[in-house]
Amino acid sequence: MLNLDKRIDEERCFELFEVDNLIELGMLADLKRQELHPNSEPVTFVVDRNINYTNICSCKCKFCAFYRNKEDGYVLDYQTIKAKIDELVAVGGTQLLLQGGLNKDLPLEYYTNLISNIRRDFPALTIHAFSPPEISFIAKENNISPKELLQELVLYGLSSIPGGGAEILSDEIRTKISPNKISAREWLNIMETAHEIGLSTTATMVFGVGERPEHIIEHLLKIRDLQDKTGKFTAFIPWTFQPKNTELGSGDIYYSSGYDYMKVLAISRIVLDNIPNIQASWVTQGLEVAQLSLSFGANDFGGTMLEENVVKSAGVEYKTTIDEIVKTIKRAGFTAAQRDTAYNIIKTYS
Repeated sequence: MLNLDKRIDEERCFELFEVDNLIELGMLADLKRQELHPNSEPVTFVVDRNINYTNICSCKCKFCAFYRNKEDGYVLDYQTIKAKIDELVAVGGTQLLLQGGLNKDLPLEYYTNLISNIRRDFPALTIHAFSPPEISFIAKENNISPKELLQELVLYGLSSIPGGGAEILSDEIRTKISPNKISAREWLNIMETAHEIGLSTTATMVFGVGERPEHIIEHLLKIRDLQDKTGKFTAFIPWTFQPKNTELGSGDIYYSSGYDYMKVLAISRIVLDNIPNIQASWVTQGLEVAQLSLSFGANDFGGTMLEENVVKSAGVEYKTTIDEIVKTIKRAGFTAAQRDTAYNIIKTYS
């Protein structure tokens, strides 16, 4: 078994990928998880909803089944969004995940009015909104810097930003699967800017898009390096590419298995020694695999996702409830607890 007393460098990252025994790798990840989150701590989850305010997108990533052209797409008005948030709050939700396509027809006022209206009507809600590609796009469309945009959105009520749009932080891969999207460096720069002005963020990785281990390692080390600098990533969420209905999925592309997911999840926990939380992805893997993830380095079950559209459009539609999540966590031998976006415990289920 590999020694985890020293920080894992690039060479040892490759050694992790060469471990054939998945159980051994899972045990290593579980040991690292226990250093940060002893078994006496609960496994957490957040009650949230993901609202996609528009599916019109000029980026047209090859791995995406969600985007539409203007003639086939939609833009949600505030009253529609408010009705969805009312449903979230009614079930005890605390986090609104707000993301959308890169829509050239939306003025800056659409975003600022949206955030200010939500903050006015739901003052206690965490507005976890606009991933780095959205921030970059909105800023460029309005001839302002990402920092200026973020500062303005914070004034209107933005709480934090999600880690979407990272995919694989290697431009060799990005130019193949999302040539119109921001570069790896731009993604990292926007996250660093968000951290500098006091915003916490998450970080994600989508794998199974034809990358090799060196690309995943590049991604993980870039995330770790930025976390060393800022300390504002609250969680890391790796998940697998869902190929159905996508341009990328119609070609000769590698399909990730549950084995692949567990391996990358475990390696992520081992390498990202400075990121406190690793989320399981029941949205893409289902509850049973997510439950197993709790023995492979994950300490958080993510969100209840009252609404999810992007993965659903790729043909994967797992659904769950608070009760199911609690039962799933308990069956894995842990206490379950509802948290907020900042990982403060709201309710523990004994």
